[in-house]
Amino acid sequence: MEYAQKTVETLNDLVKIHNDRILGYERATKEVGEGHEDLKHLFTSFIGDSHKFKMALGTEVQSYAKDIENTTSNSGDIHRTWLNVKAFFSGHSTRSVLEECEFGEDATQKAYKTALDDEHLPAYIRDILTEQEQNLKAAHDKVKMLRDQEKES
Repeated sequence: MEYAQKTVETLNDLVKIHNDRILGYERATKEVGEGHEDLKHLFTSFIGDSHKFKMALGTEVQSYAKDIENTTSNSGDIHRTWLNVKAFFSGHSTRSVLEECEFGEDATQKAYKTALDDEHLPAYIRDILTEQEQNLKAAHDKVKMLRDQEKES
């Protein structure tokens, strides 16, 4: 039963990370200026991905007869506070928004790596997480590429 509890905790941690990611991209969508409909569309698609991933993770948590976490992570709260301070000083340039997004994607990548390093995960859950991680890595790389292309405002 100990392994089941650890699995639920790991999955719920990832649910929290996706809650953070959704909030981050909702905020980023509001922060990018006019004329950046392509970025807003991209961010909205990332929000959709996180909702889809949360549903898959939540289904597994419920299979253990446990509740799904609907909060954000402590590190996510700290990250959002840092973003608020940074945004105050940076003036919400497109580059700074993309930098914030990349920072969030880095945190997501780290959370998935930590989860996949846990030996207690059943193989079928490891498969789910590996597939999600690959999608999230592509999102990270896309944000990084866009950030690198954006001139400093």
